[in-house]
Amino acid sequence: MSAAVTTTVAPRRSAALVWGVALTAYVAAVFHRSSLGVTGVDATHRFGISASALATFSVAQLAVYAAMQVPVGVLLDRFGSRRLLAVGGALMVAGQLCFALATDVRLAVVARILVGLGDAMTFISVLRIVTFWFPGRANPLVVQLTGTLGQFGAILGAVPLVALLHHVGWTPAFLVAAALGATAVLLVLVAVRDTPHREVLAGPPPSPAAVRRDLATAWAQPGTRLGLWTHFVTQFSGAVFALLWGYPFLVQGQGLTPTAAATLLTVMTVAGLLVGPILAHLCARHPFRRSVLVFTVVATTAAVWGGVLAWPGPAPRWLLVALVLVLAVNGPASMIGFDYARTFNPASRIGSATGIVNVGGFVASIVLVLAVGVVLDLATPAGRSTPDLAAFRWAFAVQYALWALGAVQVLRYRNAARRQLAEAARAPVAAPPVTAGAADGPGVSG
Repeated sequence: MSAAVTTTVAPRRSAALVWGVALTAYVAAVFHRSSLGVTGVDATHRFGISASALATFSVAQLAVYAAMQVPVGVLLDRFGSRRLLAVGGALMVAGQLCFALATDVRLAVVARILVGLGDAMTFISVLRIVTFWFPGRANPLVVQLTGTLGQFGAILGAVPLVALLHHVGWTPAFLVAAALGATAVLLVLVAVRDTPHREVLAGPPPSPAAVRRDLATAWAQPGTRLGLWTHFVTQFSGAVFALLWGYPFLVQGQGLTPTAAATLLTVMTVAGLLVGPILAHLCARHPFRRSVLVFTVVATTAAVWGGVLAWPGPAPRWLLVALVLVLAVNGPASMIGFDYARTFNPASRIGSATGIVNVGGFVASIVLVLAVGVVLDLATPAGRSTPDLAAFRWAFAVQYALWALGAVQVLRYRNAARRQLAEAARAPVAAPPVTAGAADGPGVSG
């Protein structure tokens, strides 16, 4: 960020209040983001669309989110967190209002684009607030809590939203969702301040040439690309399951009731809340073994998915529980990518590097969302209005190609990062600045 971080320590009550309201805005954003996941089956009936057409809803939302990461970072330095949280929240409210009233596919896609645009402004804005209100050793803990507690929005977007949808119908349910978002926007306007002090910290807006230069320098750093591919390979399976295809797979493919499927998605979210701090602690204690964690998560996820897809007939409930528990680790594991970006880049280009890393997982998610939708349409037997279990098996098998690509690239750039560190040890003056413990360490196994 272009702003200089002050060392002024804010009063604890004020800092807690500002962070709490900003966190509420992030919870609302996660709720809006995940609201399509449990309503996908209802959406196909409401709009009379196929599985591949339904995928365009999520693709539009995710594509806008990914494309806006770097521009939002520039806007954040220029206008501050409070304004971006308010504008982002308002965009998501507008999106949910459109979705509530839409009967046309084109308006529904516009609605998801608005949600993705507003969502893109939220998390990074909350992290900037944490930077200014919680300097020093408290910062990493509050950052981790922000990412973890924000997932309560996914819980709200599971069982409660499904129950509301089936009780009052589509339009009232999404109008309630919009009202919750509007409440969060009002709280931001009333309680959030960008910094504990009143002077303006943001510098002049960076020139386009400076932005391009920072992006090019961050991209040239092997550690940044290691972070991008780490985010790519760890995030997509859990994200796509939660955002769109998990609920139809459980209901239409596995034959669960809507309540049981929503409950499993809730279990997945709660497990992620518990796993996040544990994984962060392991990364802090064993920085030279971060790639071991990445490969372990990917291998375990692929193995459990293999068991579910190969099971003759619907999988037993215990195996589905095991699946959602493994998928719960995907989100926290993808945060390792941001840790690579932080440790391999100086503070002056952390924003650029973080934006690059964040694109990885969402590009993979977009590819998988589209691929699952297309394969479901192709594999669904003629005359059936909904996909059967065999179609879902073929569709989710696409994941193995993405895992293979991501794993090869993580290994490739881990080796490149190790070579860079080895060169830095031989010529520290000429080497680019990296933080100690930035890689898994030259000569370290795993």
